[in-house]
Amino acid sequence: MAKRRPLIAGNWKMNGLLADGLALAAGVAAKRKAEPNIPCDVLVCPPFPLISEVVKAVAGSGVAVGGQDCHAKVSGANTGDTSATLLKDVGCGYAIVGHSERRTDHAETDAIVKAKAAAAQAAGLIAIICIGETLAQRDAGQTLAVNRTQLLGSLPDGANAANTVIAYEPVWAIGTGRVATPEQAQEVHALIRHELVGKVGAAEADKMRILYGGSMKPDNVVSLLALPDVDGGLIGGAALKVDDFWACIKACG
Repeated sequence: MAKRRPLIAGNWKMNGLLADGLALAAGVAAKRKAEPNIPCDVLVCPPFPLISEVVKAVAGSGVAVGGQDCHAKVSGANTGDTSATLLKDVGCGYAIVGHSERRTDHAETDAIVKAKAAAAQAAGLIAIICIGETLAQRDAGQTLAVNRTQLLGSLPDGANAANTVIAYEPVWAIGTGRVATPEQAQEVHALIRHELVGKVGAAEADKMRILYGGSMKPDNVVSLLALPDVDGGLIGGAALKVDDFWACIKACG
């Protein structure tokens, strides 16, 4: 098995004003500078208007910055959207695509997510492709089938371990305080890794990082990161507090 370097990513969602975002970014950057040998990659994904200022705030700290979404086109008459090329131009290294809130609130299909992921990769960003089942789907015994379908439908041609991260986010565990048990998380992560073999080959599948994204926080991060196919976290609420976010990062080593 490849030694996969964990990624701890903070998705700030639609939270914070400029002063809040700068304080949060500066706090994370300061801790990262103080402990430069932390054995994981650290990423923050602020709301779009804060990206340029956050990039400045974390400069030189080793903290990466990403967008929470991107458009599939490079440019055009797409009011309110942001291209992956612009994200790259203002200092981003990643883009989240297919988050369950985008799939639900904006009716994004697997095909749309696939096109966005391809655009992110073409722009030189690492695409974090999100998949996950609802509570109704889990209760109906459809967890593995739903995640398989979303993964295969959302993963673009040319995806590899260098330009792609997969995030499993059980929708029923996002912002609810509920969290998948280690057994539930590992079952889906193992399925994802297995399906990746058929899409990108065994070597790339072994190297590709798969994050857990359902209410990861300081009191469950250790048990989740100990799982063989969990390679970090896509963190929401806990990423809005420097100490909570750093506790998740410290759990990597």
